[in-house]
Parts: sequence; C-alpha cells; structure tokens
Amino acid sequence: MEYAKLGSSELSVSRICLGCMGFGNAVTGQHSWTVDETATREIVKHALDLGVNFFDTAIAYQNGTSEEYLGRALKDYAQRDEVVVATKFLPRSQQEIEAGVSGQEHIRRQLDLSLQHLGMDYVDLYIYHMWDYQTPLYDILDGMNQLVKAGKVRYIGIANCYAYQFAKANALAEKEGFAKFVSVQNHYNLLFREEEREMAKLCDEDNIAMTPYSALASGRLSRRPGETSKRLAEDSYAKLKYDGTAAADEKIILRVAELADKYGVSMTEIALSWLLTRVTAPVAGATKLHHIDGAVKAVELNLAAEDIAYLEELYVPHNLVGVMAQNTRVGNKKEQVWMKNAPKGMQ
Repeated sequence: MEYAKLGSSELSVSRICLGCMGFGNAVTGQHSWTVDETATREIVKHALDLGVNFFDTAIAYQNGTSEEYLGRALKDYAQRDEVVVATKFLPRSQQEIEAGVSGQEHIRRQLDLSLQHLGMDYVDLYIYHMWDYQTPLYDILDGMNQLVKAGKVRYIGIANCYAYQFAKANALAEKEGFAKFVSVQNHYNLLFREEEREMAKLCDEDNIAMTPYSALASGRLSRRPGETSKRLAEDSYAKLKYDGTAAADEKIILRVAELADKYGVSMTEIALSWLLTRVTAPVAGATKLHHIDGAVKAVELNLAAEDIAYLEELYVPHNLVGVMAQNTRVGNKKEQVWMKNAPKGMQ
C-alpha cells in the first residue's frame, strides 16, 4: 500500500479509501444490497491487513448503522490513532429550520450522534455532505470550525459541490480565520469526468485532496457488458446516474476489459489505476473481500501513457446526475423532503 498526505493536512492516508456505504442494516436502511455486521467486520479487518487506513462513512448510510458497524470493527481490529475515519453530515431538516435550530447547532448535533454511533471521541475528517441552500455558509463554516477547536474534528472536507462553491467557502473561511476544507468528495470516474472541467484544476492549484466516490461507477467498470450483480440489478440511484449514457459508457467499459486482458489483471485494477493518476485516494466500496483485493492491487499497477490515453479517448461530455443534479435551490427542496422522513436523531 502507498500513502499520501490528504491535501494540506497532516493526515497520512492510504491511496485507497474504503467506502462504507455498503455496510449497515438493510432492513432499516435505504439500500437492499448492503451487508450485515459480520460481513462488515471481515471486510474491515481484511482492508486493515492489506494496509488500508482510510475509512469513509456517513450518518445517512443505512440510518447510522454503517457508522455503528465500522466503529465497532475498528475498535476491535485497529488502534484509533492508526486509522483515518471520515464521516459526513446532512443539511438541516425542515423541522429544524422551522424550530429555529441554527446551522451551528445542527452540525454539533449531527457530529455528536455520529460519534455515538462510531464509539469515538473525534473524527479525523468531517465532511459537509451536500450544499445546504437554506443555511448561511457562514453558519456552516462557523459550526464546523467550533468542532475543530473543540477537538472533536481534526480536519474538514466537502462533498457534492461545484468548484465555485468550494472556492467561495474556503475564501470565506480564510477571511474569518476558520478551518478550511482540505478535501473534496465528488462523483468522478472513467465514465463521468466532469470534475476535470474546473474542480480538478482548483484542487491542483490549492493543494486540495480529491477523494471521489463512485470510483467504479457502482460496479459498471468492474464487469464486462452483460455481467450483473445484486447491486447493478437493485441500485435505483446508480441506474439514475448511469442508464442515460449506457451506450457511450459501454465503449469505454469494453476498453477497460481489453486492457485488463492485456495486463492480466481485473477490470477493477485498470479503472482504479487510471483514477489514481488523477486523485489522492478514490473511495472504493466493498461488500465482498475480493473487492478490497482488486482495489489494493490497483495501487501497484502503472498504466502506460498510451493506455491511459486509450481509456480517455472515447469520453463524451455528460450531464450532471444524482446529487449534483439536485444541487440547486430547487433540487435542495427534494433533499428537504427526504430529511422530513428521516429517522429520529437524524433530523
């Protein structure tokens, strides 16, 4: 395993981040394809054995059970100061807004609940999960900064934002003397490269770590056309993100398969090896042990320049989809509907 500094922070993270959205109670959660606590523990232990020290979860993942499963596994298998744990908070709910709960108080409540789930005193990276158009940016930054000063958060990150929003936030943080975002977690992979328009340039110039999610396009980059899986069959959100460009994407997937044969490796290794040339640490989810094996092996694979160009050649511009498509003042109202029905303690 290789390690790198997370942007301008002092955190040393594995080049692969284990994404934990696939962990949690499928009965009470939002997804049917997640794994139970026994499987979670096996995957986390295997990842640790392979040198992975960076773990990403969120209070929204399976109603907080992802945090619970991860926290208990890390407590049993790792020393707290040897792992980097990231979690995320959601926007204020409509109930909170109506009750006059400030952005600062909302963030404090969300973190305290996440720490309770994780069984930890602090998180290494606390991530602003998606832009909240109904809460002043100052309140968000002030709330996160208070948690850094309190020792409950070491560094802060952001996810699902536009480059202009990121730049605006860090400029305000610098002006006010607040903690600045050291990382960004957006949608980025071989099939969706819109981050290269502006965000990648901003991060390169300002030493911001990119830790993209959907690194394998929800499994599409790890399987040949026609092959399927439980997640591919049941993940409606992934279908929303990728079905509209399936024809164009399949041409790239075929090239990933072709290079996998050429190098004698898995498609996962090819797709992640390409992404590792662009970012600090992709977030790679896992619901089986071999998912981790492929992700870790990708760190050791060096693609030839002509093969990188071959993978990139057929890309066509994509419309924004998923969370980013909703990251507008209108779209944010949809998120408020989701939060209105969120479980008690997450509202």
